[in-house]
Amino acid sequence: MNHFFWPVPNQNVKNINKHTALDLIRFTPGGISRAELAYRMNLSRAAMTAIVNDLLETDIIRETESRSGQSGRPPIILEINSSRGNVIGIDMGATHLSVALADFSARIIDEIEIPFDITQGPKPCLAQAEALLTELLEKNDMRLQQILAIGMGVPGPIASQEGMVIAPPIMPGWDGYPIRQDMEGKWKIPVSLNNDAELGVLGEWAYGAGRGEDHLAFIKVGSGIGAGLLLNGQIYQGATGSAGEIGHLTIDENGPLCDCGSTGCLEAVAGGKAIARQAREIIASGKRTLLSSMGPPEELTARDVASAARRGDLPSQQIILRAGSYLGIAIAGMVNIFNPRVVVIGGGVSQIGDLLLQPIRDTVSRRSLAGAAQAVKINTAILRRRSSIIGAIVQALSTALHQIADKKGGDVNT
Repeated sequence: MNHFFWPVPNQNVKNINKHTALDLIRFTPGGISRAELAYRMNLSRAAMTAIVNDLLETDIIRETESRSGQSGRPPIILEINSSRGNVIGIDMGATHLSVALADFSARIIDEIEIPFDITQGPKPCLAQAEALLTELLEKNDMRLQQILAIGMGVPGPIASQEGMVIAPPIMPGWDGYPIRQDMEGKWKIPVSLNNDAELGVLGEWAYGAGRGEDHLAFIKVGSGIGAGLLLNGQIYQGATGSAGEIGHLTIDENGPLCDCGSTGCLEAVAGGKAIARQAREIIASGKRTLLSSMGPPEELTARDVASAARRGDLPSQQIILRAGSYLGIAIAGMVNIFNPRVVVIGGGVSQIGDLLLQPIRDTVSRRSLAGAAQAVKINTAILRRRSSIIGAIVQALSTALHQIADKKGGDVNT
Protein backbone atom coordinates (compact mmCIF):
# COMPACT_ATOMS: atom_id res chain seq x y z
CA MET A 1 0.00 0.00 0.00
CA ASN A 2 1.39 3.37 -1.02
CA HIS A 3 -0.88 5.78 0.85
CA PHE A 4 0.53 7.67 3.82
CA PHE A 5 -1.65 10.44 5.24
CA TRP A 6 -0.02 10.40 8.67
CA PRO A 7 3.03 12.08 10.18
CA VAL A 8 6.15 9.97 9.55
CA PRO A 9 6.64 7.74 12.60
CA ASN A 10 9.89 6.43 14.05
CA GLN A 11 11.90 5.20 11.09
CA ASN A 12 12.38 1.47 11.51
CA VAL A 13 10.96 -1.29 9.34
CA LYS A 14 8.75 -2.89 12.00
CA ASN A 15 7.22 0.43 13.01
CA ILE A 16 6.56 1.51 9.43
CA ASN A 17 4.96 -1.89 8.75
CA LYS A 18 2.74 -1.37 11.80
CA HIS A 19 1.51 1.96 10.49
CA THR A 20 1.01 0.57 6.98
CA ALA A 21 -1.02 -2.32 8.42
CA LEU A 22 -3.14 0.15 10.39
CA ASP A 23 -3.99 2.07 7.21
CA LEU A 24 -4.87 -1.14 5.38
CA ILE A 25 -7.26 -2.01 8.20
CA ARG A 26 -8.71 1.51 8.15
CA PHE A 27 -9.35 1.76 4.44
CA THR A 28 -10.36 -1.79 3.49
CA PRO A 29 -14.17 -1.85 3.23
CA GLY A 30 -15.64 -4.36 5.65
CA GLY A 31 -12.35 -5.00 7.44
CA ILE A 32 -9.52 -7.38 6.56
CA SER A 33 -8.34 -10.80 7.80
CA ARG A 34 -4.87 -11.45 9.20
CA ALA A 35 -4.09 -13.73 6.26
CA GLU A 36 -5.10 -11.12 3.69
CA LEU A 37 -3.14 -8.46 5.57
CA ALA A 38 -0.01 -10.63 5.54
CA TYR A 39 -0.49 -11.38 1.83
CA ARG A 40 -0.94 -7.73 0.82
CA MET A 41 2.08 -6.65 2.85
CA ASN A 42 4.20 -9.63 1.76
CA LEU A 43 4.99 -10.54 5.38
CA SER A 44 5.19 -13.88 7.16
CA ARG A 45 2.36 -14.89 9.47
CA ALA A 46 4.70 -14.61 12.45
CA ALA A 47 5.67 -11.04 11.55
CA MET A 48 2.03 -10.14 10.90
CA THR A 49 0.95 -11.66 14.23
CA ALA A 50 3.47 -9.48 16.11
CA ILE A 51 2.23 -6.34 14.38
CA VAL A 52 -1.45 -7.14 14.89
CA ASN A 53 -0.87 -7.98 18.56
CA ASP A 54 0.81 -4.58 19.04
CA LEU A 55 -2.21 -2.86 17.50
CA LEU A 56 -4.70 -4.92 19.51
CA GLU A 57 -2.85 -3.94 22.69
CA THR A 58 -3.50 -0.27 21.93
CA ASP A 59 -7.24 -1.01 21.53
CA ILE A 60 -7.41 0.98 18.27
CA ILE A 61 -8.31 -2.16 16.33
CA ARG A 62 -10.48 -5.10 17.26
CA GLU A 63 -11.28 -8.58 16.00
CA THR A 64 -14.81 -9.36 14.86
CA GLU A 65 -16.64 -11.85 12.67
CA SER A 66 -17.01 -10.98 9.00
CA ARG A 67 -20.41 -9.66 7.98
CA SER A 68 -20.02 -10.73 4.34
CA GLY A 69 -22.89 -13.26 4.52
CA GLN A 70 -20.88 -16.14 3.05
CA SER A 71 -21.77 -19.71 4.04
CA GLY A 72 -19.91 -21.57 6.77
CA ARG A 73 -18.18 -20.16 9.78
CA PRO A 74 -17.54 -16.41 9.31
CA PRO A 75 -13.82 -15.55 9.19
CA ILE A 76 -12.35 -13.30 11.85
CA ILE A 77 -11.49 -9.85 10.51
CA LEU A 78 -9.68 -6.82 11.86
CA GLU A 79 -11.34 -3.42 11.93
CA ILE A 80 -10.92 -0.07 13.63
CA ASN A 81 -12.40 0.11 17.13
CA SER A 82 -14.87 2.94 16.52
CA SER A 83 -15.47 3.55 20.23
CA ARG A 84 -11.76 4.08 21.06
CA GLY A 85 -11.98 7.85 20.71
CA ASN A 86 -13.30 10.91 18.90
CA VAL A 87 -11.98 13.56 16.52
CA ILE A 88 -13.23 16.82 15.03
CA GLY A 89 -13.38 17.92 11.39
CA ILE A 90 -13.65 21.61 10.45
CA ASP A 91 -14.52 22.78 6.93
CA MET A 92 -14.02 26.52 6.62
CA GLY A 93 -15.30 27.67 3.23
CA ALA A 94 -15.74 31.07 1.67
CA THR A 95 -19.39 31.29 2.73
CA HIS A 96 -19.94 28.39 5.15
CA LEU A 97 -18.39 26.95 8.30
CA SER A 98 -18.99 23.32 9.29
CA VAL A 99 -17.78 21.49 12.38
CA ALA A 100 -18.32 17.73 12.76
CA LEU A 101 -17.76 15.26 15.59
CA ALA A 102 -16.74 11.75 14.51
CA ASP A 103 -15.77 8.44 16.07
CA PHE A 104 -12.68 6.40 15.15
CA SER A 105 -14.46 4.75 12.20
CA ALA A 106 -14.98 8.22 10.63
CA ARG A 107 -18.72 8.03 11.31
CA ILE A 108 -20.13 11.52 11.85
CA ILE A 109 -21.93 11.63 15.20
CA ASP A 110 -23.11 15.22 14.92
CA GLU A 111 -22.46 18.28 12.78
CA ILE A 112 -23.25 22.00 12.80
CA GLU A 113 -23.04 24.31 9.78
CA ILE A 114 -23.54 28.08 9.70
CA PRO A 115 -23.29 30.85 7.08
CA PHE A 116 -19.84 32.39 7.13
CA ASP A 117 -17.64 35.07 5.61
CA ILE A 118 -13.97 34.16 5.21
CA THR A 119 -13.12 37.79 4.36
CA GLN A 120 -13.61 38.84 8.02
CA GLY A 121 -10.01 37.81 8.65
CA PRO A 122 -8.35 35.18 10.84
CA LYS A 123 -9.20 36.28 14.38
CA PRO A 124 -12.99 36.71 13.93
CA CYS A 125 -13.23 33.58 11.76
CA LEU A 126 -11.22 31.36 14.09
CA ALA A 127 -13.24 32.69 17.04
CA GLN A 128 -16.39 31.56 15.21
CA ALA A 129 -14.86 28.13 14.63
CA GLU A 130 -14.00 27.88 18.33
CA ALA A 131 -17.51 28.91 19.36
CA LEU A 132 -19.09 26.39 16.97
CA LEU A 133 -16.81 23.64 18.27
CA THR A 134 -17.75 24.48 21.86
CA GLU A 135 -21.45 24.43 20.95
CA LEU A 136 -21.09 21.03 19.26
CA LEU A 137 -19.29 19.49 22.23
CA GLU A 138 -21.78 20.88 24.75
CA LYS A 139 -24.65 19.57 22.63
CA ASN A 140 -23.12 16.09 22.83
CA ASP A 141 -22.16 16.34 26.51
CA MET A 142 -18.45 16.12 25.75
CA ARG A 143 -15.33 18.00 26.84
CA LEU A 144 -12.54 19.26 24.63
CA GLN A 145 -10.11 16.99 26.49
CA GLN A 146 -11.94 13.97 25.04
CA ILE A 147 -11.03 14.99 21.48
CA LEU A 148 -7.77 13.44 20.28
CA ALA A 149 -7.16 15.44 17.09
CA ILE A 150 -8.69 18.08 14.83
CA GLY A 151 -8.53 18.24 11.02
CA MET A 152 -9.18 21.62 9.44
CA GLY A 153 -9.60 22.81 5.87
CA VAL A 154 -9.47 26.35 4.50
CA PRO A 155 -9.93 27.70 0.94
CA GLY A 156 -6.36 28.79 0.24
CA PRO A 157 -2.86 27.52 -0.57
CA ILE A 158 -1.27 25.88 2.47
CA ALA A 159 2.33 25.91 3.67
CA SER A 160 2.02 22.56 5.47
CA GLN A 161 5.10 22.73 7.65
CA GLU A 162 4.28 26.22 8.90
CA GLY A 163 0.54 25.60 9.28
CA MET A 164 -0.56 28.75 7.48
CA VAL A 165 -1.94 29.99 4.17
CA ILE A 166 0.28 31.75 1.64
CA ALA A 167 -1.13 34.58 -0.53
CA PRO A 168 -4.71 33.20 -0.55
CA PRO A 169 -6.78 34.87 -3.33
CA ILE A 170 -10.11 34.88 -1.44
CA MET A 171 -8.83 35.19 2.16
CA PRO A 172 -7.77 38.81 2.71
CA GLY A 173 -5.79 39.31 5.92
CA TRP A 174 -4.90 35.61 6.30
CA ASP A 175 -1.55 35.61 4.49
CA GLY A 176 1.09 34.19 6.84
CA TYR A 177 -1.23 34.02 9.85
CA PRO A 178 -0.16 31.06 12.07
CA ILE A 179 -3.50 29.19 11.99
CA ARG A 180 -2.32 25.84 13.31
CA GLN A 181 -0.15 27.39 16.02
CA ASP A 182 -3.04 29.59 17.13
CA MET A 183 -5.52 26.70 17.27
CA GLU A 184 -3.17 24.27 18.98
CA GLY A 185 -2.28 26.96 21.52
CA LYS A 186 -5.95 27.47 22.39
CA TRP A 187 -7.15 23.89 22.21
CA LYS A 188 -4.04 21.97 23.36
CA ILE A 189 -4.89 19.32 20.75
CA PRO A 190 -2.99 18.30 17.58
CA VAL A 191 -4.40 20.23 14.59
CA SER A 192 -3.75 19.41 10.94
CA LEU A 193 -4.29 22.13 8.34
CA ASN A 194 -5.04 21.49 4.66
CA ASN A 195 -6.53 23.16 1.65
CA ASP A 196 -10.25 22.31 1.42
CA ALA A 197 -9.94 20.76 -2.06
CA GLU A 198 -7.07 18.56 -0.82
CA LEU A 199 -9.38 17.33 1.91
CA GLY A 200 -12.09 16.82 -0.71
CA VAL A 201 -9.87 14.46 -2.70
CA LEU A 202 -8.93 12.64 0.51
CA GLY A 203 -12.57 12.25 1.54
CA GLU A 204 -13.65 10.96 -1.87
CA TRP A 205 -10.63 8.62 -2.01
CA ALA A 206 -11.39 7.14 1.41
CA TYR A 207 -15.18 6.85 1.28
CA GLY A 208 -16.53 8.32 -1.95
CA ALA A 209 -16.47 8.31 -5.75
CA GLY A 210 -12.71 7.78 -5.97
CA ARG A 211 -12.41 5.02 -3.38
CA GLY A 212 -9.04 3.29 -3.64
CA GLU A 213 -7.91 5.11 -6.81
CA ASP A 214 -4.22 6.00 -7.03
CA HIS A 215 -4.70 8.75 -9.63
CA LEU A 216 -7.58 11.00 -8.63
CA ALA A 217 -8.56 14.65 -8.99
CA PHE A 218 -11.26 16.41 -6.99
CA ILE A 219 -12.63 19.68 -8.38
CA LYS A 220 -14.40 21.75 -5.73
CA VAL A 221 -16.85 24.13 -7.36
CA GLY A 222 -18.34 26.50 -4.82
CA SER A 223 -18.08 30.26 -4.54
CA GLY A 224 -14.56 29.67 -5.85
CA ILE A 225 -12.95 26.74 -7.64
CA GLY A 226 -10.02 24.60 -6.54
CA ALA A 227 -8.60 21.14 -7.18
CA GLY A 228 -7.17 18.45 -4.93
CA LEU A 229 -4.76 16.03 -6.60
CA LEU A 230 -3.91 12.48 -5.57
CA LEU A 231 -1.00 11.24 -7.70
CA ASN A 232 0.54 7.79 -7.24
CA GLY A 233 -1.41 7.47 -4.01
CA GLN A 234 -0.05 10.68 -2.50
CA ILE A 235 -1.62 14.11 -2.09
CA TYR A 236 0.30 16.47 -4.34
CA GLN A 237 0.77 19.97 -2.90
CA GLY A 238 3.52 21.38 -5.11
CA ALA A 239 6.62 23.32 -4.09
CA THR A 240 4.78 25.96 -2.06
CA GLY A 241 1.35 24.40 -1.46
CA SER A 242 -0.28 26.08 -4.45
CA ALA A 243 -0.84 22.98 -6.57
CA GLY A 244 -4.43 22.56 -7.72
CA GLU A 245 -5.35 26.26 -7.96
CA ILE A 246 -7.29 25.44 -11.12
CA GLY A 247 -9.70 28.29 -10.43
CA HIS A 248 -7.05 30.77 -11.47
CA LEU A 249 -6.29 29.33 -14.88
CA THR A 250 -7.00 31.99 -17.50
CA ILE A 251 -10.00 31.00 -19.62
CA ASP A 252 -10.76 34.37 -21.21
CA GLU A 253 -8.03 37.01 -20.97
CA ASN A 254 -10.63 39.70 -21.70
CA GLY A 255 -13.05 38.27 -19.15
CA PRO A 256 -14.27 39.65 -15.81
CA LEU A 257 -11.98 40.63 -12.97
CA CYS A 258 -11.19 37.80 -10.52
CA ASP A 259 -10.66 38.11 -6.76
CA CYS A 260 -7.01 37.19 -7.34
CA GLY A 261 -6.51 40.43 -9.34
CA SER A 262 -6.26 38.80 -12.75
CA THR A 263 -8.97 38.74 -15.41
CA GLY A 264 -10.86 35.91 -17.04
CA CYS A 265 -9.93 33.22 -14.49
CA LEU A 266 -12.00 30.04 -14.42
CA GLU A 267 -13.37 31.07 -11.01
CA ALA A 268 -14.48 34.43 -12.43
CA VAL A 269 -16.50 32.79 -15.23
CA ALA A 270 -17.69 29.48 -13.75
CA GLY A 271 -17.64 29.70 -9.92
CA GLY A 272 -20.72 30.10 -7.78
CA LYS A 273 -20.30 33.87 -7.48
CA ALA A 274 -19.82 34.14 -11.26
CA ILE A 275 -22.99 32.14 -11.92
CA ALA A 276 -24.99 34.43 -9.59
CA ARG A 277 -23.45 37.53 -11.20
CA GLN A 278 -24.47 36.36 -14.67
CA ALA A 279 -28.01 35.79 -13.40
CA ARG A 280 -28.16 39.39 -12.16
CA GLU A 281 -26.88 40.62 -15.52
CA ILE A 282 -29.63 38.73 -17.35
CA ILE A 283 -32.31 40.25 -15.10
CA ALA A 284 -30.83 43.71 -15.63
CA SER A 285 -30.90 43.21 -19.41
CA GLY A 286 -34.68 42.77 -19.31
CA LYS A 287 -34.70 39.24 -20.72
CA ARG A 288 -37.66 37.08 -19.87
CA THR A 289 -36.53 34.65 -17.16
CA LEU A 290 -37.78 32.84 -14.08
CA LEU A 291 -34.86 34.40 -12.23
CA SER A 292 -36.82 37.68 -12.05
CA SER A 293 -39.36 36.04 -9.73
CA MET A 294 -36.86 34.44 -7.34
CA GLY A 295 -36.33 37.33 -4.97
CA PRO A 296 -34.08 40.40 -4.96
CA PRO A 297 -31.39 40.08 -7.67
CA GLU A 298 -28.60 40.88 -5.19
CA GLU A 299 -29.59 37.80 -3.15
CA LEU A 300 -29.57 35.30 -6.03
CA THR A 301 -27.26 32.31 -5.69
CA ALA A 302 -25.98 29.58 -7.99
CA ARG A 303 -28.56 27.26 -6.43
CA ASP A 304 -31.33 29.62 -7.56
CA VAL A 305 -29.95 29.53 -11.09
CA ALA A 306 -29.83 25.73 -10.97
CA SER A 307 -33.42 25.59 -9.69
CA ALA A 308 -34.62 27.82 -12.52
CA ALA A 309 -32.64 25.76 -15.05
CA ARG A 310 -34.31 22.53 -13.88
CA ARG A 311 -37.68 24.20 -14.36
CA GLY A 312 -36.85 24.82 -18.01
CA ASP A 313 -35.66 28.45 -17.84
CA LEU A 314 -33.54 28.85 -20.99
CA PRO A 315 -31.31 31.76 -19.78
CA SER A 316 -30.47 29.81 -16.61
CA GLN A 317 -29.71 26.68 -18.62
CA GLN A 318 -27.38 28.70 -20.82
CA ILE A 319 -25.49 30.01 -17.77
CA ILE A 320 -25.02 26.47 -16.43
CA LEU A 321 -24.05 25.10 -19.85
CA ARG A 322 -21.45 27.85 -20.28
CA ALA A 323 -20.03 27.26 -16.78
CA GLY A 324 -19.79 23.53 -17.47
CA SER A 325 -18.00 24.15 -20.76
CA TYR A 326 -15.48 26.46 -19.10
CA LEU A 327 -14.88 23.91 -16.36
CA GLY A 328 -14.41 21.27 -19.06
CA ILE A 329 -11.72 23.34 -20.78
CA ALA A 330 -9.71 23.63 -17.55
CA ILE A 331 -10.25 19.99 -16.59
CA ALA A 332 -9.21 18.83 -20.07
CA GLY A 333 -5.87 20.58 -19.59
CA MET A 334 -5.48 18.92 -16.21
CA VAL A 335 -6.36 15.52 -17.70
CA ASN A 336 -3.67 15.98 -20.36
CA ILE A 337 -1.05 16.99 -17.76
CA PHE A 338 -1.80 14.62 -14.86
CA ASN A 339 -3.68 11.76 -16.57
CA PRO A 340 -6.00 10.92 -13.63
CA ARG A 341 -8.17 7.80 -13.68
CA VAL A 342 -11.10 9.57 -12.00
CA VAL A 343 -12.14 13.24 -11.75
CA VAL A 344 -14.72 13.96 -9.04
CA ILE A 345 -16.76 17.17 -9.23
CA GLY A 346 -17.69 18.35 -5.74
CA GLY A 347 -18.63 21.48 -3.82
CA GLY A 348 -21.98 23.22 -3.55
CA VAL A 349 -22.33 24.05 -7.27
CA SER A 350 -21.74 20.40 -8.22
CA GLN A 351 -25.18 19.56 -6.81
CA ILE A 352 -26.65 21.05 -9.97
CA GLY A 353 -26.14 17.54 -11.37
CA ASP A 354 -26.13 16.53 -15.03
CA LEU A 355 -26.96 20.05 -16.21
CA LEU A 356 -23.39 20.92 -15.17
CA LEU A 357 -21.75 17.50 -15.48
CA GLN A 358 -22.68 16.73 -19.08
CA PRO A 359 -21.06 19.82 -20.65
CA ILE A 360 -17.96 19.12 -18.54
CA ARG A 361 -17.79 15.56 -19.88
CA ASP A 362 -18.45 16.63 -23.47
CA THR A 363 -15.76 19.33 -23.38
CA VAL A 364 -13.17 17.06 -21.75
CA SER A 365 -13.90 14.39 -24.36
CA ARG A 366 -13.35 16.88 -27.21
CA ARG A 367 -10.33 18.68 -25.79
CA SER A 368 -8.27 15.96 -24.06
CA LEU A 369 -5.80 13.68 -25.80
CA ALA A 370 -7.53 10.45 -26.82
CA GLY A 371 -5.52 8.17 -24.52
CA ALA A 372 -6.18 10.28 -21.43
CA ALA A 373 -9.82 11.04 -22.34
CA GLN A 374 -10.69 7.37 -22.81
CA ALA A 375 -9.17 6.42 -19.46
CA VAL A 376 -10.77 9.09 -17.28
CA LYS A 377 -14.16 8.88 -15.58
CA ILE A 378 -15.86 12.11 -14.50
CA ASN A 379 -18.39 11.75 -11.69
CA THR A 380 -20.19 13.83 -9.10
CA ALA A 381 -18.97 13.53 -5.51
CA ILE A 382 -20.74 10.72 -3.63
CA LEU A 383 -20.18 12.57 -0.34
CA ARG A 384 -21.75 15.70 -1.86
CA ARG A 385 -21.13 18.76 0.33
CA ARG A 386 -19.40 16.62 2.94
CA SER A 387 -16.35 15.65 0.84
CA SER A 388 -14.03 18.18 2.50
CA ILE A 389 -15.22 17.69 6.06
CA ILE A 390 -14.94 13.90 5.70
CA GLY A 391 -11.41 14.51 4.44
CA ALA A 392 -10.73 16.66 7.50
CA ILE A 393 -11.97 13.80 9.70
CA VAL A 394 -9.76 11.31 7.84
CA GLN A 395 -6.76 13.59 8.41
CA ALA A 396 -7.60 14.04 12.10
CA LEU A 397 -7.90 10.27 12.46
CA SER A 398 -4.54 9.85 10.74
CA THR A 399 -3.02 11.99 13.47
CA ALA A 400 -4.89 10.35 16.38
CA LEU A 401 -4.62 6.70 15.33
CA HIS A 402 -0.98 6.82 14.35
CA GLN A 403 0.01 8.73 17.48
CA ILE A 404 -1.62 6.03 19.58
CA ALA A 405 0.01 3.27 17.53
CA ASP A 406 3.38 4.96 17.92
CA LYS A 407 3.20 5.05 21.73
CA LYS A 408 3.77 1.99 23.86
CA GLY A 409 0.55 0.68 25.33
CA GLY A 410 -1.57 3.21 23.42
CA ASP A 411 -1.42 5.88 26.14
CA VAL A 412 -1.81 9.15 24.24
CA ASN A 413 -1.25 11.15 27.41
CA THR A 414 2.30 9.86 28.02
